[in-house]
Amino acid sequence: MTKGRFLSVEGGEGVGKSTQISALAKAIRGHGHDVIITREPGGTEGAEAIRSLLLSGSAGRWQVRAEALLFAAARSDHVERLIKPAIDSGKWVISDRFLESSRAYQGDGSGLLDSEIMQLHAIGSGGFLPDRTLILQLDEAEASRRAAQRDGDTPDRIGGRDAAFHAMVHQAFVRFAQEEPDRIYLVDAGGDPDTVTKRLVSAISDLLI
Repeated sequence: MTKGRFLSVEGGEGVGKSTQISALAKAIRGHGHDVIITREPGGTEGAEAIRSLLLSGSAGRWQVRAEALLFAAARSDHVERLIKPAIDSGKWVISDRFLESSRAYQGDGSGLLDSEIMQLHAIGSGGFLPDRTLILQLDEAEASRRAAQRDGDTPDRIGGRDAAFHAMVHQAFVRFAQEEPDRIYLVDAGGDPDTVTKRLVSAISDLLI
């Protein structure tokens, strides 16, 4: 049996991840592959329980190290119970967020060292990485407009952080792609949805062979 593939789709708030993940999954299915869509934090019963702890409550509910530990715990369960079994059975898995979100949000955005995030990932998930990480990039003003349209007056406790925080997250994603160009691709999320999907498919064309 041919082993499946694991893709993560990343980006800041309002870049259109949910829409594009659905479209990307459809395109991959068109190449004859079974696809599972999942998310972080979440994807398993335990990880979904942690998600509710992380995304609800006041902005200061968790100090940054506790928050990073909770994300790492959720990811550990997600990897072992859902992602690895699925790809071992030949399926493709697309996750809405994975390691690079922790590196950007709890690392650069919140002040932890990247090495600390990576150490947590090594302990919790054995350093497991996607075959390809696709980071959707969009003009910050347009991304903010879309996020406000999506969330209204009730963003979650992480999405609702200030503009300076989200600017640091954006810069971190760009840096990751520069540092690991073989695994992490920046994808322009501007323009009509079909065009963005074509860019995503192009970024994984070598994996579809």
